[in-house]
Amino acid sequence: MNAKAAISPCALIVMGVSGSGKSTIAAALAERLGWTFEDGDRFHPASNVAKMHAGHPLTDEDRWPWLQAIADEIDRVCQASGHVVIACSALKRAYRVLLVHGRADVRIVFLKGTQALIADRLARRKGHFMPPGLLDSQFKTLEPPEADENPVTVSIDAPVETIVEHVVRQLAPSLSGRSRV
Repeated sequence: MNAKAAISPCALIVMGVSGSGKSTIAAALAERLGWTFEDGDRFHPASNVAKMHAGHPLTDEDRWPWLQAIADEIDRVCQASGHVVIACSALKRAYRVLLVHGRADVRIVFLKGTQALIADRLARRKGHFMPPGLLDSQFKTLEPPEADENPVTVSIDAPVETIVEHVVRQLAPSLSGRSRV
């Protein structure tokens, strides 16, 4: 285990493309650990939500204030000795750099799935502001986390409980005493 992996996290960022199950997995993971859950979507300004609802992909310029708001929330929770699991697409490495900003106590959880599986999920999802037509742009934007980012990578082709168990098992060495593992 590398040194970063041994540090007990105060925040987990559950990332992946739209439809990968970020909110569902992050909420279940937070419940399992006894941590707070935050959906990164709630940090979007109204202009971003309107743009996505209209079927237009966000630009990096649109994303920077949203990502900074999430990074600020992570800092707030960690400075208060709290623990948070945040669902956030964090598709590009540059986004994750802003979110983590060198903190060894913030870990990335990457929900990995095929475009076909995720397209099927999006087609069945009701009432979400992200239309299925933007999935191609999500996969084009996606830069999967690399080893130096110390990610926890899990396949989404399993039930929620199994995915959460895989995450917890990978994090277990660094979670002792900080959660209900």
